[in-house]
Amino acid sequence: MSSEVDICNVALGYLGDDATVASLSPPEGSAQADHCARFYPISRDSLLDMHGWSFATRRASLALLAETPPSPWRYAYAQPTDSLDLLAILAPDAQDDYSTGLIQYGSRLASPELGVGNYTPQTFTSEIDGSGAQVIYTNQQNAVLRYVAQVTDPTKFSPLFTEALCWLLASKLAGPVLKGDAGRAASVDCLKMFNMWFGKATVSDSNQQRHKVAQSTTWMANR
Repeated sequence: MSSEVDICNVALGYLGDDATVASLSPPEGSAQADHCARFYPISRDSLLDMHGWSFATRRASLALLAETPPSPWRYAYAQPTDSLDLLAILAPDAQDDYSTGLIQYGSRLASPELGVGNYTPQTFTSEIDGSGAQVIYTNQQNAVLRYVAQVTDPTKFSPLFTEALCWLLASKLAGPVLKGDAGRAASVDCLKMFNMWFGKATVSDSNQQRHKVAQSTTWMANR
């Protein structure tokens, strides 16, 4: 498991810098520590926002707001303060993001959409309201949000995510650490390495999930 300091020191090492950082909060006083304290949070949050990472994905029942949502939305909810990327708005009884059960019409079951399967995720939008707060508008009652959270504990990161983060951070540190043409060239090289490790990390992370899509149609339900 890596700490913030470990990640920063690896990134500096990728740039050929022998200096080691001992503290980011507060920075220990070295130029390297100041640079890391500035660029590490940006790099971490940017990478978290690039993919629906399993270790950062959460579900939360949303808090209904008293304000009247704009048309055509029926409900307004407070957006979680730790959310980075909103993945799906779900019904409270949804088993997954991909399919939903059948609706009871009298004595018969039917798909909510005639003749086709109905997928669980509901339409929504995220906007800033008049008070400056982040608000989610949707037509889903008792909505549940699945989202990528701002995970700040590096011990929760997957190993490949950590490797990609080291290279992304190195690409941002290259300019202030190496400066000039050398810094620009190193930044480009580090971004190439980041792209490679990002691809490996996303493939590995996607393999941690298995989905069984249940498409229900009216003719199947009423057989």
